[in-house]
Amino acid sequence: MDTDTYIIQCANCKTRNRIPKSRVKDGPICGKCRRKLPPPSVVQRPVMVTDRSFQEDVLSYPGVVLLDCWAAWCGPCHMLAPTIDQLAREFSGHVKVAKLNIDQNPMTAARYHVLSVPTLLFFKNGKVIHTLAGAYGKPEIERQLRAML
Repeated sequence: MDTDTYIIQCANCKTRNRIPKSRVKDGPICGKCRRKLPPPSVVQRPVMVTDRSFQEDVLSYPGVVLLDCWAAWCGPCHMLAPTIDQLAREFSGHVKVAKLNIDQNPMTAARYHVLSVPTLLFFKNGKVIHTLAGAYGKPEIERQLRAML
């Protein structure tokens, strides 16, 4: 693997682009659809949210946030985790994907009436727009995200 390049997936057409590290600051574009690619700092895994950081990480975010409410003891949460990671990569630059451990952050879980896990909360401009309780498949989660964009 070449350590002098980044692989950045286009959020629009899903093409994987190899970008030299020296050119990242130039604002690279997708080789297929010509849309601007997110910087590597935005290409990420989900952001871990706490009761303390919730206001800044979720409510103050100017756009769409997918919040995965989960627990370490929850089997379906562990099954859903790779899908959440994949969505974070695929929607990078368009949707902020975050995770909230409800056992370690009970105030936020209670505030949004998270009674079972996994629960996905969809925020737009700081307001809850939709909720999915249960281990839904990627197509349904994607459908909800695309409807919000």
